[in-house]
Amino acid sequence: MKPPAYSKDLGLLILRVGIGVMFMFHGLPKLLGGPERWEVLAQFGLPFLPEGIISIAFGFAAMAAELVGGLLLALGKYHRIACLGLAATMAVAFSTKVGDISGISNFAQAAGWPLELLIVFVALLFTGPGKYTVGK
Repeated sequence: MKPPAYSKDLGLLILRVGIGVMFMFHGLPKLLGGPERWEVLAQFGLPFLPEGIISIAFGFAAMAAELVGGLLLALGKYHRIACLGLAATMAVAFSTKVGDISGISNFAQAAGWPLELLIVFVALLFTGPGKYTVGK
């Protein structure tokens, strides 16, 4: 039996909106935390950055990728740009977790979440948003 023609696009819509809204929930507290939180965020993910405005800018970029990227992903607008920003953020998040891996038995628990989402965003980058988007 052949699936209905709309099933791929409906699946992409559900995935985009679900993941996009969840990332908005991740980004909102970072937005509300202000520059101090952005600097801490950047220093955690990229400890080689100097303190001050550079770290604040990188932390702001991570927050914006989550909050704005999540919104754009959910809406299906600027889809590939949103996926690139979110994938980059998850790559940095994964890099912070690699040191916690003590073997194959705890890989998923220690570092799986950001790697799994990195894979999702790369896959979405290639699939596109589907036909159900805002403003099409």
